[in-house]
Amino acid sequence: MKKRKARAKPASGNRRGARHPRAIWKGAVSFGLVYIPVHLHTAARDSSLDLDLLDSRDFSPVGYQRYNKRTGKVVDWEKIVKGYEYKPGQYVALTDEDFRQANVEASQTIDIVSFIERASIPPEYFEMPYFLEPTEGGEKTYALLREAMRGSSRVAIGSFVIRGRQHFCAIFAHERALMLNTLRFAEELVPAAGLELPPAGANAAKVSRAEIAMARRLVEEMSSEWRPEAFKDSYRRDLMRRINEKVRKRQTHVLTPVEEPAEERPSAEVIDLMAVLRRSLEAGGKPRARRKAA
Repeated sequence: MKKRKARAKPASGNRRGARHPRAIWKGAVSFGLVYIPVHLHTAARDSSLDLDLLDSRDFSPVGYQRYNKRTGKVVDWEKIVKGYEYKPGQYVALTDEDFRQANVEASQTIDIVSFIERASIPPEYFEMPYFLEPTEGGEKTYALLREAMRGSSRVAIGSFVIRGRQHFCAIFAHERALMLNTLRFAEELVPAAGLELPPAGANAAKVSRAEIAMARRLVEEMSSEWRPEAFKDSYRRDLMRRINEKVRKRQTHVLTPVEEPAEERPSAEVIDLMAVLRRSLEAGGKPRARRKAA
C-alpha cells in the first residue's frame, strides 16, 4: 500500500502521528480574487450521555426501522433517497448530485462578501463553530487572510452550502486557525412579539430607582473576567454518579418512583426587594449554596 506523503498542517496543531480528523466539507474560501482551498472541521462536540430507549416491561432495547409506507417492508439505507412532495402523493427524487448542481459554485465555495465589526452581530445569530484547515497548496493564501485579520475586531461575512442547506457565516482569526461560525438567517429568528413581558421603563415595571441602583451594584459586584474553563458539565457527572449507584446497588431494572422535592423553589414574588438585594451584596454576590443530593 502506497504511503501518503506527510505534510505540515499549520492550522490544526495536531501532533505528528496523531489521527487526522475527517473533514465534513471540502471547498474553498473566496477572498476578492484570492482563492483558499480548505477543509471544514467541527469545533464543538456533544457531551450528552448516549442513552438508549428501553421497553419498561422487559428492559429490552427499542429500535427504529425505516419502512416502506405502502408495502410495510423495511428499507435499507442504500435504497433511501430524499424527495420533495410537489403535490399530494407526488415526489421529485433528489440525490446529492442534484443538491450540488442546483448551484455548483455555492456548494463548493465560501464567498466572502464583506468585513464587519464582530460586536455588531447580535448573539442570537451565532449557530455552530468550525475550524477551517488549508488543503495542500493553500497554506500561503490561508496565512495571508489569517494574518490580515489577526488583531482586528472585524470578521469576514460570507455564505456557503453544506448538506443541502445554505448558511451564511462569520470567519475570524483564532490563534493559528481561521474559525468559521455559521449564522442564522434573519428570517429564522422568532420575534418576541406576543410574549407576556413586563413593560419597559422603571416606573411602568413598578421598580424603583433605588432598587435599580442597588441591582446595578450587584451586577458590578458579580462581574469577572470571561473564564469558560471554570464551567463544567456537572449535571452529566451527577447523572453518571446516579447511574453507577444504581449499578452498585443492583437496581439496574428498578424504576425510581417520583418524590416530592425536599425544598420549595423560592417564590418569584419578593415582598422586600431592597432587603434581598442588600443581603446579596453582603454575601458578595454569591448564590445560595445548593443542597447536595443524598
